Amino acid sequence: MAKWTPKHEAPEPLEGPVVATITGGTILWFVLFLVQLPFYGWYDDHGHLWWVWTCLAGAGLGLIGIWYVRGRDAALKRAAAAAADPQTH
Repeated sequence: MAKWTPKHEAPEPLEGPVVATITGGTILWFVLFLVQLPFYGWYDDHGHLWWVWTCLAGAGLGLIGIWYVRGRDAALKRAAAAAADPQTH
């Protein structure tokens, strides 16, 4: 079997409002957690308690994601500023 090699270069990654997207997703996970809390007993009785904890885990991981993408965004802006003004080095 021959090794596969790409015939063209990969496209540039799409950039968008990454921080806003991750923040929105984190808020959504947390809201879903809060909406499910009044039904905690029902979820427990029917063996679906993991749904509640999945939403809380999504919100917690989203907080880590917000921290990460904010740092990434700041690093990209610093790199762009350094590339635009080479005298700062």
